[in-house]
Amino acid sequence: MLASLQNWRRRIGAFVGGFEAGQHGRRLKHFQPSRAHLNTLIAAAGADITARARWLTRNNGYAANAIESWAGNVVGAGIKPSSLIPDAALKARVQRLWLDWTDEADAEGFTDFYGLQRRAAREVFIAGEVFFRFRSRRPEDGLSVPMQLQMIPSEMLPLTRNEQHPGGNVIRQGIEFDRIGRRVAYHFLRRHPGDTTDPGLAGETVRVPASEVIHMIDPVDAGQLRGVSRFAPAIVKLFLLDQYDDAELDRKKVAAMHALFITTPAPAEPFDVAESDVEGERVLDLQPGSVTMLEPGEEIQTSAPADVGQTYEPFQYRTLLQVSAALGVPYAYLSNDMLKANYSNSRLALLEFRRRIEAYQHAVMVFQLCRRVWARWMDIAVMAGALDIADYERDRRDQIACSWLPPKWDWVDPLKDARAEIEQIEAGLKSRTQALSERGFDAEQVDAEIAADKARERSLGLSFTGPITPFPAQDAPAQQPDV
Repeated sequence: MLASLQNWRRRIGAFVGGFEAGQHGRRLKHFQPSRAHLNTLIAAAGADITARARWLTRNNGYAANAIESWAGNVVGAGIKPSSLIPDAALKARVQRLWLDWTDEADAEGFTDFYGLQRRAAREVFIAGEVFFRFRSRRPEDGLSVPMQLQMIPSEMLPLTRNEQHPGGNVIRQGIEFDRIGRRVAYHFLRRHPGDTTDPGLAGETVRVPASEVIHMIDPVDAGQLRGVSRFAPAIVKLFLLDQYDDAELDRKKVAAMHALFITTPAPAEPFDVAESDVEGERVLDLQPGSVTMLEPGEEIQTSAPADVGQTYEPFQYRTLLQVSAALGVPYAYLSNDMLKANYSNSRLALLEFRRRIEAYQHAVMVFQLCRRVWARWMDIAVMAGALDIADYERDRRDQIACSWLPPKWDWVDPLKDARAEIEQIEAGLKSRTQALSERGFDAEQVDAEIAADKARERSLGLSFTGPITPFPAQDAPAQQPDV
């Protein structure tokens, strides 16, 4: 019935015309993509895609470079908070306590909170998602705030776990939902399915309330439950290009092993100057400047291996451009090839890349991770007595208000960019606070540091103020030297 309905629709479409992309003629009759929802596709292929993406990041230089470039631009030295508490003294105490806690944030003890941000950016790029679990600690553990974060890879939440509970809840791809579609729990495996060094029981799961879990994901479809690797549209081309490069390298290596070939009309007669190697083959060791006497009729032919040809580099370049577009990383950042880039197109690519990075920082890193961690951290700090804030529960929304400052962008042309920013501030097009925030600094903290520096200079009798040379006008003609 369904097949006949689809055939009827195709015949109607061919008769009516309209969108060529919806026709089923000769050119598109074999283009029949799946109509399954993305959740179905991820359930079927997600594990293989993630495994292949991880393999590429371990074995392919372009993939590894793309990951480092992405994480470095998204996180850098860290996306840092600036509390919006109006009380300056209280804000300073909160910021100092946060700085102390960042060194204790990782439950594994490998890095600080900003290192966890970088690892999270890498994981979401590779696997499409990553999980963090809030771990409460005891007072005797000696932490500044008794809370840590445990990173959980995507493989720990089984894609195949789908169940219907008698109470009305449903588990889809390891995530438990209530009757109105809210996430209430995650059913994690106790051990990684691919880690054979863990003696735990394979397949055993544990139910963790959703309030204790952060699920970081950059969804591409409405209703999407689990993440998909950013490498998905680039895996095939990266893998085949890697094989092609290996084949070319092996061909050149084999060709370079044979310098000369000697032909003789009488193979049975011994060749006086030849020696036998360990495998019994007759070889001739050549030395610089040596003269070798040959028997009558013997000839020497040089090895002339075929070159890779003029199409090798253009082919690689076009393929890497497609990989770059699929990953959303500029070609120069993917390949480290700066020869094909000039100032203008590098700046255009950088501006476009920064727009994507800023959108990702806001929608994924800050909204899903940083804000959740900051709110939980403030709650626990107050409950544990690390912070004394009057009427915290009543004014919680105002007390946890915070702005997050991403790492500053380095300027391509510092002089021109600084001049443009100064002119924007003087013209009232932007504030110093906005300019400092774009550089990753808190305006109040910068002003306090400037005031402290000036006070210290006055107390010590120091002066670092010299004559300031104004910026030359852009249209001013160059001065001619006096004759």
